[in-house]
Parts: sequence; C-alpha cells; structure tokens
Amino acid sequence: MSELDMGVDVGGMVDDILNQPHQLEDALWRVESAGIAPVDARMGLVVCGMGGSAIGADLARGAIGDRARRPLVSSREYDPPSWVSEDTLVLCSSYSGETEETLAAYDAAGERGAPRVVMTTGGRLAEAARADGVPVIGVPSGMQPRAAVTYMTVGALEVAALAGVIDSLRDEIDAAAALLRELVEEWRPDGDPESEPKTLARALQGQVPVVYGAELTGPASVRWRSQLNENAETAAFDGVLPEMDHNEICGWGQPTFTAIFLEDDEHHARVKQRIELTAEVVEAAGSPVKRVHSRGQTRTERVLSLVFLGDLVSLYLAVLNGVDPTPVARIEDFKQRLG
Repeated sequence: MSELDMGVDVGGMVDDILNQPHQLEDALWRVESAGIAPVDARMGLVVCGMGGSAIGADLARGAIGDRARRPLVSSREYDPPSWVSEDTLVLCSSYSGETEETLAAYDAAGERGAPRVVMTTGGRLAEAARADGVPVIGVPSGMQPRAAVTYMTVGALEVAALAGVIDSLRDEIDAAAALLRELVEEWRPDGDPESEPKTLARALQGQVPVVYGAELTGPASVRWRSQLNENAETAAFDGVLPEMDHNEICGWGQPTFTAIFLEDDEHHARVKQRIELTAEVVEAAGSPVKRVHSRGQTRTERVLSLVFLGDLVSLYLAVLNGVDPTPVARIEDFKQRLG
C-alpha cells in the first residue's frame, strides 16, 4: 500500500477523519457558545441518540471511567429509561435533527419534566428545542453523522460536567487534539506505507473482523465495528472482555474471521492476563489475531486515539475494496421503506 488510490473516496471521508484534531477544539467552542447553565442532576445524564449520534456518549463514558460521580447512560430507544425525571439531565443527540427515535425521546423527556439539551445540525429537533427554550449545541453540517464523532463525544463530556457527573475534562480534550495532530502525520494516506492503520487494513481485506475491547477500550470496539460496517461495507462484530471468555471463545476457529483486541496499559491486571490467554486460544484454534494499543497519557487521549485509528483502518480497507466510504445506500433505502 505504498500509494493509496484515494480517488475512490469521492465523498471526501478522509478529510473529515484527518480533521479530528481541529474538530475537538471546535466542539469545545460550540458547547461553550450554547450557553448551557449547570444542572444539579442527581440522577445524572442520559444521552438519547442512534448510530453515529449515540456513540459519543459511549466514548465519553469510557473516557470518564471510574471518575464519574453520577451515572452517564446511553439510550438507543424511542423512550428514555423509566426513571428519567426532573432530577435527570437529558441530552438528545441527532446529527440530522430528523432521527425519529430521538425526536420521540425528546418529547418523552419533556413530558416527564426532565431538563434537556439538544445537539444537532438542525431539523425538527432544533426547531422543537428553540420553540421550547431548550439549549442547542450546533454541530457543523455537511458530514456523514458518523464523521461527527468528535463533536458528539466532546458534547457528551461537557454536558456531563454540567450535570455534575464529572468536572470538565477540557484539558484532556486539548491534550487529545495535540496527540491526534501527531498521529495525523504518522498515519495519513501519503505517509509511511507500513503505518499501523495501513498494515491492519491489509490484514483485514477478505476477513470478517471481530473487535474486542475491555474497560476503557470497550466503547472503542463498538466504534470500530460500526465504522468497518459503514465505511468499508464489510461484516464486522464487536464484543467485550471478560464476558467473551464465558461464551464466544468457544466459537473461534474460522480462518476467515480475525480477532482484534483493543488494549490499554491501565487495564485491570486480570484483564491483561485474559487478553494474553484469549489471544493464544484464538490463534491456536486457527484464527488470525491482531492486537492494538491505545496511545496517550489521559483516558480521553487513549479513547480518542483508538477512535482515530479505527476510523483510518476502515477508510483504508474501503479503499482496498474499491468502496466509496461515504454513501450508506442500504441505510437510506431502509429509512425510505420504513416510512
């Protein structure tokens, strides 16, 4: 892969991915500009969203980890959890502002008296929020929803701080932006042909990736799977340790399936041991194994480094497969058929 034929990337997904360092800083400014007042939400924060608009909450939870003083919950349903009330802050996240599940959740949260915040580019969600006097975090338009992952993650982190879940992680977000700038130079398309994302993409061509995470890396494994699905148009799956050692480990042995373990230096000692042993079992069964390590010092840096790497792996795999990574025709067709 000395020269990538990026001409297949007609929609310019590569630009959105390589722009993630700037997006992190822009996202901080956009949250601040929304003028959201702190809320004493003793029941924490619930983030309602779907797909690329929901993953930010999962990644935020990974970045926060055991530092959370209150719950941060993702809800991918038409209704938020039954316990949501005036003591819960609800963030409704929809890139398009037209996601039917999120619109329904916005209304349901309002009926229960929960304070709300909206994160979107516009649509009916923004219209409803402005009519109701609900703060709106404006996200730049012109991207695929999944390409706005940095905005959705920073939005969830900063709103979590406003809900009293954790103190602001602004310093960690700034540090992550600096780290990603370094990784852009290391991993960009016209860079080293043996860089980590290019090597991984080559290894995954013709394979079915199964991405495993644990603790901090668990949410990143979900992101990897969804990006491989949408960008590279390939079947891919995700799972978590230690749970997979209690079931999925028995199913390994297909040489066309590749196990990818997303690892972090701060894993629990027993999790580290489980990854070592699980990788040995999978390889012994005849399936390829790839092991990937997070970069950075803080939790936020390490989560976002894995997101950036996974996004590039999916992009480069799409290029290898001759697939434009931007269109999602099946999803759009399904929405039309659903009505």
